[in-house]
Amino acid sequence: MKAISYGHYGGPEVLEYGECPDPKVGPDSILVKVRAAAVNAVDWKAREGYLEAMFQAVFPVVPGWDVSGVVVQTGISATEFAVGDEVMGYVREDFLCRGTFAEYVAAPVRTLARKPLNLSFEQAAGLPLAGLTAYQVLNRALEVGSGDTVLVHAAAGGVGSLAVQLAKHAGARVIGTASERNHDHLRELGAEPVEYGEGLADRVRALAPDGVDAAFDTVGGDALRVSAEVLAPQGRVASIADREVLSLGGHYWWVRPDAADLTALAELAEQGVITVHVDRTFPLEQTAEAHALNAEGRTRGKIVVTVDWAA
Repeated sequence: MKAISYGHYGGPEVLEYGECPDPKVGPDSILVKVRAAAVNAVDWKAREGYLEAMFQAVFPVVPGWDVSGVVVQTGISATEFAVGDEVMGYVREDFLCRGTFAEYVAAPVRTLARKPLNLSFEQAAGLPLAGLTAYQVLNRALEVGSGDTVLVHAAAGGVGSLAVQLAKHAGARVIGTASERNHDHLRELGAEPVEYGEGLADRVRALAPDGVDAAFDTVGGDALRVSAEVLAPQGRVASIADREVLSLGGHYWWVRPDAADLTALAELAEQGVITVHVDRTFPLEQTAEAHALNAEGRTRGKIVVTVDWAA
């Protein structure tokens, strides 16, 4: 099969497009014919070796954890899906090797859910990692509910934009940080936008003088510091970017694959509660460009790589 792979850590230039062995399908896995795979910051961080202490790399590594596609084979114990089903998944294992930037991926059923009927393959590929992150942080770490005021950092990004939509659905008021160019987009999602950068704490306090009930940090550093400054007395804070949140009594969260959570997100998508904005797509052979663009950190929604099966 055609795939993207890298034989050692490095920048986007280490990514190669070419032939890789077809994946073997284990008893609890299904073989997915990939239609799209979303790019996440963790992809290029893993490629550059930043996650070496957490994930062993078995080179050559095919990167990517997000996927959408069509089932073409099922493992002998994988009765949850049938050939022809359209699926999406957060296909993360505990090592780096068999990723989703490829024509095929063997995905454990615990990582998958059916693709929402009303989302394109490109949109569906952008939902799993970002959506699960937002869903798990809001529901488990922050326990956001009706009447809460929630601060979401980088609210126009992949995780942030889904967090805004999910928090609004929970009945919360949402304040979202973003650059000026994304403020109208945040208003469309239901958030009250504020410019990030110097003076952010004052701008948040102007909107929420009594503090925010929950702060969702997706950036770390100054964003986490501001989160702590603007919390209400009993406010909660969670970060997916900065372990220092633990010293503040908050939660440091790493998203985990969860088929039930992903199915819940699919149902919310089909109900029109959440959607995925695809900022830009690239063909599989241009994955290096997609990685480089994602690393710039200015994406609205998701960057997605597509596999052209018409060729």
